[in-house]
Amino acid sequence: MKKIVLFLLAITGALDVQAEEFSFLTFETTDGAKASVSVASLTLNISGTTLTAGQQSFTLSNLSKMYFSNTDETSGIEEISTATLDEATDIYDLQGHKIPKSQMRKGIYIVKTKQGTHKITVK
Repeated sequence: MKKIVLFLLAITGALDVQAEEFSFLTFETTDGAKASVSVASLTLNISGTTLTAGQQSFTLSNLSKMYFSNTDETSGIEEISTATLDEATDIYDLQGHKIPKSQMRKGIYIVKTKQGTHKITVK
C-alpha cells in the first residue's frame, strides 16, 4: 500500500512539473469535440463515471484523450437555426447530463445533430 501511495505522489509531482510549461489541459471526446481548461488553479475530480476539470464535466466513457496544450482548442461556436434544433439527436447541459428538449430552460446546452455538435444559448 505504501508503494502505491508513493507512486501516485511521484506521478502527481511529475504532472505538476510538466503542466507548468502549458496553459491548457485539452479533452477530446469520442465524437471529436474538444474542450480546453486553463491549468491555472486546475482541480480534477472523479466521481463515479464523471470527471470534473475546473468548471467542465465529462463522462469518462465519452473521453477519447486528454493532453496539455499551449492554446485553447475548444471547438468554435456557430449560429444554428430552429430547424437544426428540431433535428437534434442528443441535448446535454454543461454538466454532461442528457436532457429532453422539453426540459430546456435558460442556459447553455450542447446539441448533437447529424451535421455536427453545436453549443447553444437559450434565453
